[in-house]
Amino acid sequence: MTVREDLSALEGYHSPQVDVLVRLNTNEAPDQPPSAFRDELAAAIAQISWNRYPDRSATELRAAIASLHDVDPSMIFVANGSNEVLQTILLTYAGPGRTVATFEPTYQLHGHIARLTGARVVEGERGDGFVLDLDEVRRVTTQAQPEVTFLCSPNNPTGVVDSEADVRAVVDQSSGLVVVDEAYGQFSSWSALSMVDESSSVAVVRTFSKTWSMAAARLGYVVAPSWMVAELDKVVLPYHLDAVKQIAGVLAVRHLKEMNERVARIVAERDSLVADLTALDVDVYPSGANFVLFRPRSKPGRTVWQGLLDRGVLVRDCSGWPRLANCLRVTIGTPDENRTFLRSLEEVLS
Repeated sequence: MTVREDLSALEGYHSPQVDVLVRLNTNEAPDQPPSAFRDELAAAIAQISWNRYPDRSATELRAAIASLHDVDPSMIFVANGSNEVLQTILLTYAGPGRTVATFEPTYQLHGHIARLTGARVVEGERGDGFVLDLDEVRRVTTQAQPEVTFLCSPNNPTGVVDSEADVRAVVDQSSGLVVVDEAYGQFSSWSALSMVDESSSVAVVRTFSKTWSMAAARLGYVVAPSWMVAELDKVVLPYHLDAVKQIAGVLAVRHLKEMNERVARIVAERDSLVADLTALDVDVYPSGANFVLFRPRSKPGRTVWQGLLDRGVLVRDCSGWPRLANCLRVTIGTPDENRTFLRSLEEVLS
Protein backbone atom coordinates (compact mmCIF):
# COMPACT_ATOMS: atom_id res chain seq x y z
CA MET A 1 0.00 0.00 0.00
CA THR A 2 1.43 3.39 -0.97
CA VAL A 3 0.84 6.81 0.54
CA ARG A 4 -0.97 9.60 -1.27
CA GLU A 5 0.97 10.87 -4.26
CA ASP A 6 1.08 14.41 -2.86
CA LEU A 7 2.76 13.12 0.32
CA SER A 8 5.39 10.86 -1.22
CA ALA A 9 7.87 13.70 -1.84
CA LEU A 10 7.43 15.37 1.56
CA GLU A 11 9.90 15.08 4.39
CA GLY A 12 9.00 15.33 8.07
CA TYR A 13 9.92 18.24 10.32
CA HIS A 14 12.87 17.30 12.50
CA SER A 15 15.20 19.00 14.96
CA PRO A 16 18.28 16.96 15.95
CA GLN A 17 18.29 15.79 19.55
CA VAL A 18 21.88 15.21 20.63
CA ASP A 19 23.20 14.53 24.11
CA VAL A 20 25.31 17.64 24.73
CA LEU A 21 26.29 19.86 27.64
CA VAL A 22 24.61 22.97 26.19
CA ARG A 23 21.50 22.48 24.03
CA LEU A 24 20.45 25.72 22.35
CA ASN A 25 18.69 24.50 19.22
CA THR A 26 14.97 24.22 20.00
CA ASN A 27 14.03 27.60 21.53
CA GLU A 28 13.01 26.12 24.89
CA ALA A 29 12.96 28.21 28.06
CA PRO A 30 16.30 27.98 29.89
CA ASP A 31 14.81 27.14 33.29
CA GLN A 32 11.97 25.23 34.95
CA PRO A 33 8.59 26.67 35.93
CA PRO A 34 8.35 27.91 39.54
CA SER A 35 8.62 25.22 42.19
CA ALA A 36 5.25 26.32 43.58
CA PHE A 37 3.63 25.51 40.23
CA ARG A 38 5.20 22.05 40.21
CA ASP A 39 4.03 21.37 43.77
CA GLU A 40 0.49 22.55 42.95
CA LEU A 41 0.41 20.38 39.83
CA ALA A 42 1.58 17.28 41.69
CA ALA A 43 -1.14 17.77 44.31
CA ALA A 44 -3.82 18.32 41.66
CA ILE A 45 -2.80 15.24 39.66
CA ALA A 46 -3.34 13.12 42.78
CA GLN A 47 -7.02 14.15 42.71
CA ILE A 48 -7.72 13.20 39.06
CA SER A 49 -10.50 10.69 38.43
CA TRP A 50 -8.48 8.59 36.02
CA ASN A 51 -11.47 6.46 35.02
CA ARG A 52 -13.28 9.49 33.60
CA TYR A 53 -12.72 11.35 30.36
CA PRO A 54 -11.37 14.89 30.67
CA ASP A 55 -13.56 17.93 30.13
CA ARG A 56 -14.09 17.80 26.37
CA SER A 57 -14.51 21.58 26.13
CA ALA A 58 -11.59 22.43 28.46
CA THR A 59 -13.94 24.95 30.04
CA GLU A 60 -11.80 26.03 32.99
CA LEU A 61 -8.63 26.26 30.90
CA ARG A 62 -10.31 28.34 28.22
CA ALA A 63 -11.64 30.70 30.86
CA ALA A 64 -8.19 31.05 32.44
CA ILE A 65 -6.55 31.86 29.09
CA ALA A 66 -9.37 34.23 28.15
CA SER A 67 -8.74 36.16 31.37
CA LEU A 68 -5.13 36.71 30.28
CA HIS A 69 -6.24 38.48 27.11
CA ASP A 70 -9.48 40.05 28.33
CA VAL A 71 -11.65 38.18 25.81
CA ASP A 72 -14.62 35.85 26.09
CA PRO A 73 -13.79 32.13 26.56
CA SER A 74 -15.72 31.44 23.35
CA MET A 75 -12.79 33.09 21.54
CA ILE A 76 -10.25 30.55 22.84
CA PHE A 77 -9.41 27.19 21.27
CA VAL A 78 -6.83 24.99 23.04
CA ALA A 79 -4.89 22.01 21.71
CA ASN A 80 -1.79 19.84 22.12
CA GLY A 81 0.83 22.45 21.37
CA SER A 82 0.50 25.31 18.90
CA ASN A 83 1.25 22.85 16.09
CA GLU A 84 -2.05 21.02 16.69
CA VAL A 85 -3.75 24.42 16.73
CA LEU A 86 -2.24 25.11 13.29
CA GLN A 87 -3.25 21.67 12.08
CA THR A 88 -6.84 22.13 13.22
CA ILE A 89 -7.08 25.54 11.55
CA LEU A 90 -5.79 24.08 8.30
CA LEU A 91 -8.04 21.01 8.47
CA THR A 92 -10.95 23.41 8.88
CA TYR A 93 -10.10 26.13 6.38
CA ALA A 94 -7.56 24.63 3.94
CA GLY A 95 -7.54 21.24 2.21
CA PRO A 96 -7.89 20.14 -1.43
CA GLY A 97 -8.80 22.91 -3.85
CA ARG A 98 -7.79 25.63 -1.40
CA THR A 99 -4.67 27.79 -1.13
CA VAL A 100 -2.41 28.73 1.78
CA ALA A 101 0.10 31.59 1.55
CA THR A 102 3.38 31.90 3.45
CA PHE A 103 6.19 34.43 3.22
CA GLU A 104 9.60 32.81 3.30
CA PRO A 105 11.79 32.18 5.12
CA THR A 106 9.41 31.41 7.96
CA TYR A 107 8.25 28.58 10.23
CA GLN A 108 8.43 25.44 8.11
CA LEU A 109 5.38 23.74 9.62
CA HIS A 110 2.99 26.35 8.20
CA GLY A 111 3.57 25.11 4.68
CA HIS A 112 4.24 21.51 5.72
CA ILE A 113 0.95 21.01 7.56
CA ALA A 114 -0.94 22.83 4.80
CA ARG A 115 0.44 20.35 2.27
CA LEU A 116 -0.53 17.45 4.54
CA THR A 117 -4.14 18.65 4.34
CA GLY A 118 -3.93 18.62 0.53
CA ALA A 119 -3.88 22.40 0.11
CA ARG A 120 -1.83 24.26 -2.47
CA VAL A 121 0.92 26.34 -0.84
CA VAL A 122 2.03 29.60 -2.43
CA GLU A 123 5.33 30.92 -1.09
CA GLY A 124 5.96 34.65 -1.25
CA GLU A 125 9.36 36.14 -0.50
CA ARG A 126 10.28 38.37 2.40
CA GLY A 127 12.29 41.47 1.57
CA ASP A 128 15.74 42.65 2.62
CA GLY A 129 16.41 41.97 6.27
CA PHE A 130 13.59 39.39 6.12
CA VAL A 131 10.90 42.05 6.66
CA LEU A 132 7.54 41.82 4.91
CA ASP A 133 7.50 43.19 1.36
CA LEU A 134 4.00 44.65 0.98
CA ASP A 135 4.25 44.68 -2.83
CA GLU A 136 5.01 40.97 -2.69
CA VAL A 137 2.13 40.44 -0.25
CA ARG A 138 -0.18 42.26 -2.64
CA ARG A 139 1.02 40.16 -5.58
CA VAL A 140 0.51 36.87 -3.72
CA THR A 141 -2.88 37.70 -2.23
CA THR A 142 -4.20 39.13 -5.50
CA GLN A 143 -3.05 36.28 -7.73
CA ALA A 144 -3.55 33.33 -5.36
CA GLN A 145 -6.57 34.51 -3.34
CA PRO A 146 -5.49 32.31 -0.40
CA GLU A 147 -8.05 31.00 2.05
CA VAL A 148 -5.37 31.16 4.78
CA THR A 149 -2.42 33.55 4.98
CA PHE A 150 0.28 32.89 7.58
CA LEU A 151 2.42 35.47 9.29
CA CYS A 152 4.92 34.60 12.01
CA SER A 153 5.90 37.44 14.34
CA PRO A 154 8.47 37.29 15.82
CA ASN A 155 9.37 35.25 12.77
CA ASN A 156 11.00 31.85 13.19
CA PRO A 157 13.86 31.39 12.35
CA THR A 158 14.82 34.99 11.59
CA GLY A 159 13.58 36.69 14.78
CA VAL A 160 12.11 39.64 12.86
CA VAL A 161 9.05 41.33 14.36
CA ASP A 162 6.57 42.42 11.70
CA SER A 163 5.36 45.96 12.33
CA GLU A 164 1.75 46.60 13.27
CA ALA A 165 1.31 48.69 10.13
CA ASP A 166 2.54 45.83 7.93
CA VAL A 167 0.33 43.24 9.62
CA ARG A 168 -2.70 45.51 9.24
CA ALA A 169 -1.81 45.96 5.57
CA VAL A 170 -1.73 42.17 5.10
CA VAL A 171 -5.14 41.88 6.80
CA ASP A 172 -6.58 44.60 4.57
CA GLN A 173 -5.26 42.88 1.43
CA SER A 174 -6.42 39.37 2.37
CA SER A 175 -9.80 37.92 1.49
CA GLY A 176 -9.39 34.88 3.74
CA LEU A 177 -8.09 34.17 7.23
CA VAL A 178 -4.89 35.79 8.45
CA VAL A 179 -3.21 33.60 11.08
CA VAL A 180 -0.51 35.37 13.08
CA ASP A 181 1.74 32.82 14.76
CA GLU A 182 2.97 34.43 17.99
CA ALA A 183 4.74 31.46 19.53
CA TYR A 184 7.32 34.03 20.69
CA GLY A 185 4.87 36.88 21.14
CA GLN A 186 5.64 37.62 24.79
CA PHE A 187 9.23 38.49 23.85
CA SER A 188 8.03 41.07 21.33
CA SER A 189 7.25 44.75 21.73
CA TRP A 190 3.70 44.42 20.39
CA SER A 191 1.03 41.80 19.61
CA ALA A 192 -1.64 41.35 16.96
CA LEU A 193 -4.11 40.30 19.67
CA SER A 194 -5.68 43.76 19.48
CA MET A 195 -6.79 42.96 15.91
CA VAL A 196 -8.92 39.98 16.94
CA ASP A 197 -12.65 40.65 17.24
CA GLU A 198 -15.93 39.19 16.02
CA SER A 199 -15.86 41.19 12.78
CA SER A 200 -12.29 40.29 11.80
CA SER A 201 -10.76 37.24 10.13
CA VAL A 202 -7.63 37.41 12.26
CA ALA A 203 -6.44 34.63 14.56
CA VAL A 204 -3.43 34.78 16.89
CA VAL A 205 -1.70 31.55 17.92
CA ARG A 206 0.24 31.24 21.18
CA THR A 207 2.03 28.46 23.08
CA PHE A 208 2.92 27.58 26.67
CA SER A 209 6.18 25.98 25.52
CA LYS A 210 8.45 29.03 25.47
CA THR A 211 7.60 31.75 27.96
CA TRP A 212 5.76 29.47 30.39
CA SER A 213 8.66 26.93 30.49
CA MET A 214 6.21 24.16 29.62
CA ALA A 215 7.56 22.58 26.43
CA ALA A 216 7.07 19.14 28.01
CA ALA A 217 3.34 19.75 28.40
CA ARG A 218 2.60 20.41 24.69
CA LEU A 219 -0.06 23.07 25.19
CA GLY A 220 -1.04 25.79 22.74
CA TYR A 221 -4.04 27.93 21.89
CA VAL A 222 -5.50 30.43 19.48
CA VAL A 223 -7.39 33.65 20.17
CA ALA A 224 -9.90 34.05 17.36
CA PRO A 225 -13.47 35.18 16.62
CA SER A 226 -15.98 32.91 18.34
CA TRP A 227 -17.46 31.82 14.98
CA MET A 228 -14.06 30.49 13.97
CA VAL A 229 -13.51 28.71 17.29
CA ALA A 230 -16.91 27.05 16.90
CA GLU A 231 -15.77 25.60 13.56
CA LEU A 232 -12.49 24.37 15.02
CA ASP A 233 -14.41 22.57 17.77
CA LYS A 234 -16.24 20.60 15.08
CA VAL A 235 -13.01 19.35 13.53
CA VAL A 236 -10.81 18.48 16.49
CA LEU A 237 -10.91 14.93 17.86
CA PRO A 238 -13.12 14.39 20.94
CA TYR A 239 -11.38 14.50 24.33
CA HIS A 240 -8.14 15.51 22.60
CA LEU A 241 -6.84 17.50 25.58
CA ASP A 242 -5.98 15.31 28.57
CA ALA A 243 -6.80 16.18 32.18
CA VAL A 244 -3.18 16.74 33.27
CA LYS A 245 -2.57 19.23 30.48
CA GLN A 246 -5.74 21.15 31.32
CA ILE A 247 -4.82 21.35 35.01
CA ALA A 248 -1.26 22.43 34.17
CA GLY A 249 -2.50 25.27 31.98
CA VAL A 250 -4.92 26.58 34.59
CA LEU A 251 -2.26 26.52 37.31
CA ALA A 252 0.38 28.13 35.08
CA VAL A 253 -1.81 31.17 34.41
CA ARG A 254 -1.83 31.86 38.15
CA HIS A 255 1.95 32.39 37.94
CA LEU A 256 1.80 35.23 35.42
CA LYS A 257 4.17 37.39 37.49
CA GLU A 258 6.88 34.74 37.40
CA MET A 259 6.42 34.30 33.67
CA ASN A 260 6.81 38.02 33.03
CA GLU A 261 9.96 38.09 35.16
CA ARG A 262 11.36 35.14 33.20
CA VAL A 263 10.62 36.85 29.89
CA ALA A 264 12.37 40.03 31.08
CA ARG A 265 15.47 38.03 32.06
CA ILE A 266 15.57 36.25 28.69
CA VAL A 267 15.16 39.52 26.78
CA ALA A 268 18.03 41.05 28.76
CA GLU A 269 20.20 38.00 28.04
CA ARG A 270 19.23 38.17 24.36
CA ASP A 271 20.26 41.81 24.07
CA SER A 272 23.54 41.07 25.82
CA LEU A 273 24.22 38.10 23.54
CA VAL A 274 23.50 40.17 20.42
CA ALA A 275 25.94 42.83 21.59
CA ASP A 276 28.64 40.20 22.15
CA LEU A 277 27.98 38.53 18.78
CA THR A 278 28.41 41.79 16.90
CA ALA A 279 32.03 41.86 18.07
CA LEU A 280 32.73 38.51 16.38
CA ASP A 281 33.19 37.54 12.73
CA VAL A 282 29.46 37.02 12.12
CA ASP A 283 26.49 38.94 10.74
CA VAL A 284 23.72 39.18 13.35
CA TYR A 285 20.04 39.69 12.59
CA PRO A 286 17.81 41.70 14.95
CA SER A 287 15.55 39.50 17.06
CA GLY A 288 12.36 40.04 19.02
CA ALA A 289 12.25 36.39 20.14
CA ASN A 290 14.21 34.12 22.49
CA PHE A 291 16.72 33.21 19.80
CA VAL A 292 19.16 34.93 17.46
CA LEU A 293 19.93 34.17 13.81
CA PHE A 294 23.52 34.78 12.72
CA ARG A 295 25.73 34.06 9.70
CA PRO A 296 29.48 33.40 10.00
CA ARG A 297 31.40 35.53 7.51
CA SER A 298 34.58 33.58 6.86
CA LYS A 299 33.59 29.95 7.49
CA PRO A 300 30.70 27.80 6.20
CA GLY A 301 27.76 27.62 8.59
CA ARG A 302 27.86 23.82 8.67
CA THR A 303 31.53 23.89 9.64
CA VAL A 304 30.81 26.29 12.50
CA TRP A 305 27.83 24.18 13.60
CA GLN A 306 30.03 21.07 13.77
CA GLY A 307 32.76 22.96 15.59
CA LEU A 308 30.29 24.06 18.23
CA LEU A 309 28.93 20.52 18.54
CA ASP A 310 32.46 19.18 19.00
CA ARG A 311 32.70 21.54 21.98
CA GLY A 312 29.41 20.33 23.48
CA VAL A 313 27.18 23.16 22.20
CA LEU A 314 24.21 22.37 19.95
CA VAL A 315 22.59 25.18 17.92
CA ARG A 316 20.20 24.98 14.97
CA ASP A 317 21.74 24.65 11.52
CA CYS A 318 19.55 26.67 9.15
CA SER A 319 22.10 26.72 6.34
CA GLY A 320 20.11 24.34 4.13
CA TRP A 321 16.92 26.40 4.28
CA PRO A 322 15.94 28.72 1.40
CA ARG A 323 17.63 32.16 1.63
CA LEU A 324 19.45 31.16 4.84
CA ALA A 325 22.72 29.87 3.40
CA ASN A 326 25.36 29.53 6.16
CA CYS A 327 22.91 30.76 8.83
CA LEU A 328 22.77 29.33 12.35
CA ARG A 329 20.20 30.00 15.08
CA VAL A 330 21.00 30.01 18.78
CA THR A 331 18.42 29.86 21.56
CA ILE A 332 18.91 32.15 24.55
CA GLY A 333 19.97 29.93 27.43
CA THR A 334 21.10 30.55 30.97
CA PRO A 335 23.89 33.11 31.49
CA ASP A 336 26.40 30.26 31.89
CA GLU A 337 25.15 28.52 28.74
CA ASN A 338 25.34 31.75 26.77
CA ARG A 339 28.93 32.36 27.92
CA THR A 340 29.88 28.81 26.97
CA PHE A 341 28.33 29.30 23.54
CA LEU A 342 30.15 32.58 22.95
CA ARG A 343 33.49 31.17 24.12
CA SER A 344 33.06 28.12 21.89
CA LEU A 345 31.97 30.20 18.90
CA GLU A 346 35.00 32.45 19.27
CA GLU A 347 37.26 29.38 19.28
CA VAL A 348 35.61 27.92 16.19
CA LEU A 349 35.76 31.18 14.26
CA SER A 350 39.43 31.70 15.06
